[in-house]
Amino acid sequence: MQKTLLLLLALSLTLVSCNKGGGTADVKLETEDDKTFYAVGGMFGTRLKDLNLTEKEVNLIATGLRDASLGKDVKVDVQTYGPKVQQLFKSRMTAKSEDEKKKGAEYLENFVKNEGAKKTESGLAYKVIKEGTGEFPKATDTVEVHYEGKLINGTVFDSSKERGKTVKFPLNRVIKGWTEGLQLVKPGGQIKLVIPSDLAYGDSGAAPKIPGGATLTFDVELISIEKAKAEKKK
Repeated sequence: MQKTLLLLLALSLTLVSCNKGGGTADVKLETEDDKTFYAVGGMFGTRLKDLNLTEKEVNLIATGLRDASLGKDVKVDVQTYGPKVQQLFKSRMTAKSEDEKKKGAEYLENFVKNEGAKKTESGLAYKVIKEGTGEFPKATDTVEVHYEGKLINGTVFDSSKERGKTVKFPLNRVIKGWTEGLQLVKPGGQIKLVIPSDLAYGDSGAAPKIPGGATLTFDVELISIEKAKAEKKK
């Protein structure tokens, strides 16, 4: 329920400029406070895309916000409707997630069919672009990589290449698709991974950039491996 209320607050912050007739006023960012409030809305507002709100629904939420914040009598018992809010949000998010999964499954199968990629038992799809040399990493090893992550529509959500700096991390402390996929390439090698949501961020996604149910693609270059230290003998 707290998550639902956070989403409502986020929407509220993006709607404070709504006028009484519906729609939004032309907001000018004149002061630092103006910009700060707008930034808060910007940080959280993108989460609400998954709800597929209509203009009427947006205006209804804005009206409830306005009435309550100005001390007016609200038209419904907010406590009574709390469970309904949660149920509505859950159903909208589930529908969005299922749609993402369907599109992702089609993308993954096309990747395997059209690009000569392989698919593992877990559902991960991959294509080794460059073999590399040496040993394959193990899940307990630390790897150094350069990578770029995208949604299936091509939107980049994370990229060490854009930052111009490689990343190191224990391979068993990332999403399942990474843990499995990076064990299929050697140092100096490159691999493309297509990771279904159940091996990535699941139905919850990773707001604000990764929607629930999203299939992710990664182009990864494995730079080096740092072997796990042997357990001390008792």
